[in-house]
Amino acid sequence: MTSPRYVSRENLLLYSRRGKSRDQRPDDSGWLGLGRWGHGIRMLIELDGVTKTYGKVAALRGLSVTLPEGSIGLLGPNGAGKTTMIRSLLGLIALDAGSGRVLGLDIRTSRMDIRQAVGFVPEDECLFPAVMGVQFVAYAGELVGMQSRDALQRAHEVLDYVGLREARYRRVESYSSGMKQRLKIASAIVHDPRLLILDEPTNGMDPAGREEILSLARDLSHAKGMSLVFSSHLLPDVEAVCEDVVVLGRGRLLAQGRIDALKQPHDRQFEVRVKGDQLAFAGRLAARGIDAAPTDDHLLVQLPEGTGSAVLWETADQTGEQLRALRPRRSTLEEIFLSALAEQD
Repeated sequence: MTSPRYVSRENLLLYSRRGKSRDQRPDDSGWLGLGRWGHGIRMLIELDGVTKTYGKVAALRGLSVTLPEGSIGLLGPNGAGKTTMIRSLLGLIALDAGSGRVLGLDIRTSRMDIRQAVGFVPEDECLFPAVMGVQFVAYAGELVGMQSRDALQRAHEVLDYVGLREARYRRVESYSSGMKQRLKIASAIVHDPRLLILDEPTNGMDPAGREEILSLARDLSHAKGMSLVFSSHLLPDVEAVCEDVVVLGRGRLLAQGRIDALKQPHDRQFEVRVKGDQLAFAGRLAARGIDAAPTDDHLLVQLPEGTGSAVLWETADQTGEQLRALRPRRSTLEEIFLSALAEQD
């Protein structure tokens, strides 16, 4: 029997060793009991009124959110509650109030089950010195219940996948920052989790290493069918990987939804690309009282109140210019993020 994503002979044994079938869940677990690790689950993550304080600081304030399967970006400024939310999902902290489920498992009563079912790539350094890469990944497999032989075989497979084939027998302290991050991802997916949580996975990386991590995250989500929670303060990284987004601020939910749906079109702003001289066409528009600013390979056009896009076609016809592209400008993820933050004030 094989996994839709990886060879999974080893991790198919995990639940049978604990006396459970992968397709058997309690009736009240939130699972529909269809298929492997969540095929047919109602929601990937459910939080209801989750509150967590540290002294006088409220990290989460009655946070309620439901997240579907897929790739989800977790956004928010420093102190928004992102890390506390992740720790809550993994059962690493005790909650003051509220409840929740991850993959149908209760975050209060099934903490160990959640940590065995979920992969986690922390932002902080977590590698052991004087240990070879393959040993580190195999040990991560053993921690979630895999037998030593199975964990070692699986470690070789995932190290090949993340591009560390040649470095598997090197000590981890000799790895570059990008290699260390890929090693952390390998250790998080060694047990073939249904959900992978990445906390600031590209923070402090050079452009080449950053793109390697983003490429891995995209492949895991889009090609391997693994759900992701991708926490980052780098909006382009979230947009490159994720389909959905959650914005937190001061421990509360500020915005949530599919990125495409949140990017609303602007009625009077258009992106225009012409075949000929872009600046000359912008000058023609300016003569008609229309603002047109060069932006990358197109013009960002702001139409006056009461003016429709027909004026752009008219101007092109009068000047003998050819429009190659004309589309309403949509909100950027940065605008969505800043707007959500502004509303909390």
